[in-house]
Amino acid sequence: MNPSVHQISREIDARGSFCPGPLMELIRALKGATIGDTVAVLSGDPGSATDIPAWVRKARHELLGVEEPGESVKRFVVRKSR
Repeated sequence: MNPSVHQISREIDARGSFCPGPLMELIRALKGATIGDTVAVLSGDPGSATDIPAWVRKARHELLGVEEPGESVKRFVVRKSR
């Protein structure tokens, strides 16, 4: 599934933040979101590659995809499920 085809409700630029910063910003955004909203977070922290997908599964949201829009940057696209 191509995450860039989804309507993003909110995008967070956490590239200057280190673990667990990007994850904490995602959690905060999802708490304020409505079920079905899609949140994207940009992270340059290598730990996000494992931390964010693991938390999304644990919290029972939906990871729509991970993109690499630039060198050393990942964009995680998450849909709030509950």
